[in-house]
Amino acid sequence: MSKIGACLWLDTQAVEAAEFYTTLFPNSRITGTTHYTEAGQEFHGHEPGAVMTVEYEIDGFAFSALNGGPYFSLNPSISFFVRCESADEVNRLWNELAVGGTVHMPLDTYPFSERYGWIQDRFGVSYQLVVSSAPVTQRIVPSLLFVGAVCGKAEEAMLYYVSSFKNASLGELARYGAGQEPEIAGSVMYGEFQLEGQSFVAMDSAQDHHFNFSEAVSLIIDATNQDEIDTYWNALSAVPEAEQCGWLKDRYGVSWQVFPNAEMNRVLTGDDELRKRRALEALFQMKKIDLAALWETIQ
Repeated sequence: MSKIGACLWLDTQAVEAAEFYTTLFPNSRITGTTHYTEAGQEFHGHEPGAVMTVEYEIDGFAFSALNGGPYFSLNPSISFFVRCESADEVNRLWNELAVGGTVHMPLDTYPFSERYGWIQDRFGVSYQLVVSSAPVTQRIVPSLLFVGAVCGKAEEAMLYYVSSFKNASLGELARYGAGQEPEIAGSVMYGEFQLEGQSFVAMDSAQDHHFNFSEAVSLIIDATNQDEIDTYWNALSAVPEAEQCGWLKDRYGVSWQVFPNAEMNRVLTGDDELRKRRALEALFQMKKIDLAALWETIQ
């Protein structure tokens, strides 16, 4: 599974969405389901036993679909490139994702791809389907769209993210030119960077968008020890009031979770109900995760 995954904040559709995606995409599977307990019920408002998250992966990229309630709405500020091997694959995925969805860029031939389209599906998740010009080594690639107050900061953000991770580098970069108004000449039309061996995309857009980065899509760093948690937290967290349960916001408004994801999912999907309750009780009291305190609580 990927070192960095994504959490999709849904209202109540986590099970439906995960089942749909793992049926639609090849090489995908549901890896676990977690449930709410009475711990933190005053915050989450769900009945004990209700599904909290459905963990799944698509071609090795880890997703978590969260039944978080109606507090945040998914939007195209973070979308997912799906690199396909053929136009037929793009067409098949598009036809399924378009049912009840919203088209952001129509399915067509573009200078950068023989077949491409940008669709927001019925759950609110945005996908950019594209025929890859090279062999597909990473099918799912998160894409960050810098708009509004952070438009023009994509290149700065790429450098910031690369400096925040040990195994990181910059990749392809294409800029807007003169005469592409309202886009800003010199800003990032398309940029790639790598974090922990995974590809990401950043783009600026000065169009009149009515959305921004939010908690609706957060990027999850699967931290393996306290040193990793501290390092990523100190590098990324820029909005103290947004810190809660391992969640943070960076200086551009992008939400991250710095979390022992693999280890905690083993606890939360296990059969020991007392350990689950104790784990959630501890998590709801934390901002940055304190692994020693967490493990002590659930022993």
